[in-house]
Amino acid sequence: MNFQRGKQNDEPEINLVPMIDVLLVILIFLVVTTTYSKFAELEINLPQASGEEVDKNTQKPGSIDITVSAGGDYTINLTPIQSSSIEALRDALRSAAENLTDPFIIINADAKAAHQSVITIMEAARLAGYNKITFTTETDRNTQQSVKPK
Repeated sequence: MNFQRGKQNDEPEINLVPMIDVLLVILIFLVVTTTYSKFAELEINLPQASGEEVDKNTQKPGSIDITVSAGGDYTINLTPIQSSSIEALRDALRSAAENLTDPFIIINADAKAAHQSVITIMEAARLAGYNKITFTTETDRNTQQSVKPK
């Protein structure tokens, strides 16, 4: 029974215009607040090292001298190390330190040595608990130089 004659039954409608307006406002907010990084060009300032000259034939007491060859071979205090795994190097560092409490690690790496070889020695020293690490470089006068971190 239809008691309301002449009145048509309208279907409810969802008005999309307010929803589109809200989405546009959110989109504009996101575009305005987003920061864009420039990845196409990187500007890098490389660190500079300076240090004091050290006699090539003397070794400081309480130090461990590590040599890394261009082929990735290691020697610790002039003793060749057979394995190049981090664990083997860590054990060799601990045995070379013997009764030194906090030895000073001196890394002599060949200029053509792989970067990974030096990082492996640094990781082995970290695992052994030694945090005093320095690198030996050559100056233009072909004198050996130890670079101390500042």
